[in-house]
Amino acid sequence: MLWWIWLIIILVALAIIVAIFYYNRFVVLGNRIDNSASQIDVQLRKRADLVPSLVKVVKAYAKHERELFEKVTKARSEVLKGNNLQQRAKAGNKLQEALKSIFAVAENYPDLKADQNFLQLQQELAAIEDKVAYARQYYNDSVLSLDNASEKFPGVMFFKMFGRQKKDYLKIPEEARAMPEIDL
Repeated sequence: MLWWIWLIIILVALAIIVAIFYYNRFVVLGNRIDNSASQIDVQLRKRADLVPSLVKVVKAYAKHERELFEKVTKARSEVLKGNNLQQRAKAGNKLQEALKSIFAVAENYPDLKADQNFLQLQQELAAIEDKVAYARQYYNDSVLSLDNASEKFPGVMFFKMFGRQKKDYLKIPEEARAMPEIDL
């Protein structure tokens, strides 16, 4: 009869240890997702902060491109105003498209393309774009880890028991999925 009591105590202790393990795992994964979302915000903000300098340099050469500058300025303000990661990411995509337009305009101004300030800003923006892409990938990888931990047994039981919520992946907008036109 004594061995039944010990068996029950061992099973209860094992269940508690497994519950603690999964609780801590879900906390770590959730914090990793929150951290990666913050890293995306940092890079989007950094990109938005470089835009006024870029616009200033380009304006000196392309004074008649007013509509383009308004588009870039509006896209930048949307990045800064976004209430959640999805809105900021969407606004960041608009800003990226607007910046592509600026670089297209720069093709018409050979002096601008050779300007050191423009080249430096262009290099910084390219580096930030890489960091944004990496941060988005890391965010989605972290969401995948949480999904895997929460859908596999026994994690699925603990995920529901602890009342945790799944996170959404960052997705590319449909318009960004289209193949770019190449005009030779």
